[in-house]
Amino acid sequence: MQNLWSDSDAKDAIARHAAKGIGEDLALRVYTTRLLGGEPRLVLHGGGNTSVKTRVADITGQPVEVLCVKGSGWDMGTIEAPGLPAVRLEPLRELVGLQALSDEDMVNVQRCNLLDAKSPNPSVETLLHAFLPHKFIDHTHSNAVLALTDQPDGEALAADVFGKRAALVPYVMPGFALAKKTTEIAAAHPDVEGLVLLKHGIFSMGATAEEAYGRMIDLVTLADQRLAKATRRIFPGAALPSRIAPVAEVAPILRGLIALPSRDGGREAARRFVLEFRTGPEILAYVGGKEVARYSQQGPVTPDHAIRTKGVPLVVPAPEAGKLEAFRTEAKAALDRYVADYHAYFQRHNVRQMPGKTELDPLPRVVLVPGLGLFGLGNTSKDAKIAADLAETTVEVVADAERLGTYECIPEPDIFDIEYWSLEQAKLGAAAEKPLARRVAVVTGGASGIGAATAAALAREGAEVVVLDRDVAKVKGVAIACDVTSPDAVRAAFDTVAATYGGVDILVSNAGAAWQGRIGEVDDKVLRESFELNFWAHQSVAQNAVRVMRAQGLGGCLLFNASKQAVNPGPDFGPYGLPKAATLFLSRQYALDHGGDGIRSNAVNADRIRSGLLTDEMIAERSKKRGLSEADYMGGNLLGLEVTADDVAEAFVALAKARKTTGAVVTVDGGNIAAALR
Repeated sequence: MQNLWSDSDAKDAIARHAAKGIGEDLALRVYTTRLLGGEPRLVLHGGGNTSVKTRVADITGQPVEVLCVKGSGWDMGTIEAPGLPAVRLEPLRELVGLQALSDEDMVNVQRCNLLDAKSPNPSVETLLHAFLPHKFIDHTHSNAVLALTDQPDGEALAADVFGKRAALVPYVMPGFALAKKTTEIAAAHPDVEGLVLLKHGIFSMGATAEEAYGRMIDLVTLADQRLAKATRRIFPGAALPSRIAPVAEVAPILRGLIALPSRDGGREAARRFVLEFRTGPEILAYVGGKEVARYSQQGPVTPDHAIRTKGVPLVVPAPEAGKLEAFRTEAKAALDRYVADYHAYFQRHNVRQMPGKTELDPLPRVVLVPGLGLFGLGNTSKDAKIAADLAETTVEVVADAERLGTYECIPEPDIFDIEYWSLEQAKLGAAAEKPLARRVAVVTGGASGIGAATAAALAREGAEVVVLDRDVAKVKGVAIACDVTSPDAVRAAFDTVAATYGGVDILVSNAGAAWQGRIGEVDDKVLRESFELNFWAHQSVAQNAVRVMRAQGLGGCLLFNASKQAVNPGPDFGPYGLPKAATLFLSRQYALDHGGDGIRSNAVNADRIRSGLLTDEMIAERSKKRGLSEADYMGGNLLGLEVTADDVAEAFVALAKARKTTGAVVTVDGGNIAAALR
């Protein structure tokens, strides 16, 4: 592993922090923490921690010895000085004389000794850092070290590889007990450069930031070099179908199966997950191996992965192309076994808990699909990516471990203790979910106007939003370039969404344009072009959304931008109003035909919205023709108020939340009796 320390970068870090009143010790601590955090083979997603012992001024200006240690919730790759809160060191050191200390008391002591009460909670391994005498301490979950120690004979292998450079610490659950055990072993080996925590990770120590960091790289390199000598053949393949179904067809099935049903909100209220797909030669070899049921079910490569990925993944059968219903049946049977096994796992280990724990949901966070790849599952796309990243790390570590010997992690009781450890669960946060959390929404014509406002509003309510538009350069979020008048492009776009997120829950069919012409004189070409975009495109995107929604079996929500023209046509606007009228009834037909699938369909009729259809130039021209000010023209409704794109977006969001409303048409025009439905 390459040592990335740079004298010039270190000096820059010192100068940059000095300008903020931050001392050299903390500046270099931030610098090398980021070096470690930027290497995914060392730490991922909040894992690992670092510290420095230094002196800072307290509120009275008096210097006090403190431990600046990584705070909970901070990522080492992006950490800043506030992510290393200062804790008074001496009160922490005094705790070493205790025989026992509860987790709650440990956290309380650490928080009570923060110099700034607004700081994040210090790491759960703060006492380990405090008890060791070294100035700079680094801790990572190095893949190479894990592959070396996640073995039946991991201790002997580690002793052979590291020799006198590192002392070995048997697995102990993080917290006070681990801090005590590590301190005891370090005291017996005062000259070591590091401490290898078997089946957990590695610590390196030094008098300077550069020394501690360099020792980490050197020790990990020793493990890398030993693994490079292992040439044992791994993961012999199992027999697979000749043709594997594509991820876009498999993902919605899995997403629908792996959901917790609602008691009273129907299918659409089911607690579902967002998916993240990964594949590649190494992953395919792993998930398609004959012994996948053995090595994949051992447990996490390092303990704290369990809070993100559960103890083990779900393994489903290979999905044969053209036989997706058979795959659905077999995958459901595999999931049912997984859930039953999880309930039994909880019962086995909860009996020794005082007081007992409340069982978490029994659903997997990683799914292995032979022939296809793996999925990470999470409440959000970010969470799903984290689960997938950890699953990929698992593939790498287990592969290296199997080349060397036989993969073996911590025992099941220890996995349970970590998964249900309150200090680890706290890392996931307890913030209330937003109303549209876990939902995947597609908005057509979302680059500007009503579409852009609706995409932003859905995102604020927690949805994962994908915009389909020809002009994706204007889109701030996730977008797919798509001409919605092309059926092939629309199908490809929805396949991409399904492969990326696992499925679709909400469609806002918004894309449109206003063709004009006197109906008795308008050219057929104009009328047909308008129908292509203002009707057929709505049918195309809705049909594809329904295709994915039905595969999920979780219901869904179709929302159409129908326009006031559908019920109150304006002069010379027939080419626009006619297809919009058809789209209004299209919405109701979907409500009728697919209510049995749990799919709702509603429409919004809006009028006089500043957008690409009603530009500032058009507003000025029409106002002038009517002898009105622009404000009077735009507010020409019963309320005398201009209606904005944000107002229309609010209506779409309200309909997305209204899980028992379908076949409805909501008017957003400030009041126009002529456009009211009768």
